[in-house]
Amino acid sequence: MKKIIIAAVAKSGVIGNKGKIPWYSQKELKHFKNTTTGSPIIMGRVTFESLSKPLINRINIVVSKNKKLQFTDSNVLIFKSLKKAYRYLDKKKYKKVFICGGESIYKTSINNADEMIISKMKIEVDGDTKFPKIKKKIWELHKITKQQEFKIQYYRRIKKS
Repeated sequence: MKKIIIAAVAKSGVIGNKGKIPWYSQKELKHFKNTTTGSPIIMGRVTFESLSKPLINRINIVVSKNKKLQFTDSNVLIFKSLKKAYRYLDKKKYKKVFICGGESIYKTSINNADEMIISKMKIEVDGDTKFPKIKKKIWELHKITKQQEFKIQYYRRIKKS
């Protein structure tokens, strides 16, 4: 199963502030929707709670250690770790999964992801959560698509020989 990180990141590396995305871009949201629809998405509890409702046409997987956390929507599954979520998706034979935040989920998943799709926003904002540093020894930038408000950077993990 291919593990793909997808994120929108400001120039400063900021991805959030007080549990919210500190900008609004309809085109970037459309890109996210078009890219992830039909595939499972994994996110942390804070990211999930920042949504007004589960994202449709996708299995929403929430990673949280909170034992009391419950959701009634059948499209929302809760796992205590990324590893357990990956195992479940492997068993169900999904071909790919998108990891969509927040900061701690990105920090953990960047070590085992296969690809990244980063919308690099053309704005500078303050925030309390940042995307992890992309190490050039590990990640190869292989494609860039330019949009008016952002550019989409496609990365592949460099295979060790």
